[in-house]
Amino acid sequence: MSNKKETERAELHKTIWQIANDLRGSVDGWDFKQYVLGMLFYKFISENLVSYINKNQHKAGERDFDYALLSDEVAENARQDIVQEKGFFILPSELFVNVTKRADQDENLNTTLETIFTNIEKSASGTESEANLKGLFDDIDVNSNKLGNSVIEKNGRLKKLLFAINDLKLGKYEDNTIDAFGDAYEFLMSMYAANAGKSGGEFFTPQEVSELLTRLALIDFGAKHTDDHGKIVIPNKKQVEKVYDPACGSGSLLLKFAKILGKDNVKQGFYGQEINLTTYNLARINMFLHDINFEHFNLACGDTLMKPIHWDDKPFDAIVSNPPYSIKWDGDANPLLINDERFAPAGVLAPKSKADYAFIMHILSWLSSSGTASVVGFPGILYRGGAEQKIRKYLIDNNFVDSIIQLPSDLFFGSTISTAILVLRKNKTDSKILFIDASREFVRYDIKNKLSDANIDKILESVRYKTEEAHFSRFVPVDDVIAKDYSLSVNTYVAAENTSEVIDIEILNAQITNIVEKVNTLRKSIDEIVASLSED
Repeated sequence: MSNKKETERAELHKTIWQIANDLRGSVDGWDFKQYVLGMLFYKFISENLVSYINKNQHKAGERDFDYALLSDEVAENARQDIVQEKGFFILPSELFVNVTKRADQDENLNTTLETIFTNIEKSASGTESEANLKGLFDDIDVNSNKLGNSVIEKNGRLKKLLFAINDLKLGKYEDNTIDAFGDAYEFLMSMYAANAGKSGGEFFTPQEVSELLTRLALIDFGAKHTDDHGKIVIPNKKQVEKVYDPACGSGSLLLKFAKILGKDNVKQGFYGQEINLTTYNLARINMFLHDINFEHFNLACGDTLMKPIHWDDKPFDAIVSNPPYSIKWDGDANPLLINDERFAPAGVLAPKSKADYAFIMHILSWLSSSGTASVVGFPGILYRGGAEQKIRKYLIDNNFVDSIIQLPSDLFFGSTISTAILVLRKNKTDSKILFIDASREFVRYDIKNKLSDANIDKILESVRYKTEEAHFSRFVPVDDVIAKDYSLSVNTYVAAENTSEVIDIEILNAQITNIVEKVNTLRKSIDEIVASLSED
């Protein structure tokens, strides 16, 4: 990890920590997170809108134009055009920068903000962007007693929050070494993961893991060729049609494609589904915060396994996901599910108590013939028996498993468990599976393990070229995996390095003999001293 990246993170974390101290004791950690992210969102869309309008006016020759200084009456004339382009509209007086300037004099700041948030959502009513704006501010209750018992107390804390967010030096998304919003979210999750029993790992995939998953999905195995020097080259995809995450959480995985490829190189957009309403709102906010316009993302709230939304949009060229581990689902309690085209090919359903392979079968079903899926899973799915073994048999017999990567422990917030990545493809030309033991590929930073750039590159190159390295990676014929009862456990195929010290038994015996002689000599001396004292 670069020094610049960590400097930017440290600055961001320091500011958020100061905000946390200002509100500590009044706002519960989980709710506090919503206020910070909501205000970040308000600041961003305000600045984004001003930048968009100003840029157009400057191109038209009005070099000194500034939308933030315009009157509301004049701005109203452009409402319809702006909503059509951006999906929302904000009056100049309701922009974050202007509300913050007036905050000290606004005795009704809470109701001012409530009205503004309502107006922003209403600006999209009846338009194509309505679904993507609806309910985005629901989690920011500016009238909550958690902010204070009186209007004065509420407004005092809201002012502190506005001023602090205003002072955050986030810069432009494309200029940041870090994902500033994602990093703010990650830091908030780490601060409050234990709050009210909520697990940060349930909602957020650490950025370095997101980076690895996304880059795995972008290896262009279909473009394999030999260069002028006779060397085999497997490039990365420069663009994809559309990307998908069936359990998208806060959207961090999908947004890595925008960071790596550039948002315009995800041609048809970003698709995802999330069952938790609050987290679904965060994912939509995250899209806007990363300047993904409303027509370029399609996120839905609901149960992916029972009521998938994007039937008409499949298949997808790249799928990345960190689905919830071993959650309950209907399974064989619902006799209709075995006929579902996603689950039927395996001939068996994932157990009712463990939906992991239901997600994997869903992902495989919606993956294009030339696409790649990279999925985080609990290691138990690699070796457990019963229905899960039968589903592994289907995956292995049909040659869909490209690679299995054992990750280090303690990467995710809210948990120290180890996880593994399954890389799935439908266009394999070999009958082998790569197994990687990356359990030692990490650096310790702060309170968690992290994947460094070097760790990520090492894993990627092994997957790309199927390289073998003692105690790290092995390219195993499918027949060998079948012979192991379809186990995909990495340690079945990659031997762990023996780090215990080799001991020369003869040297050890000599050392022991020497120690015994010294002890006997010392004991004899002590006996002589005791005898001498007794005579006295």
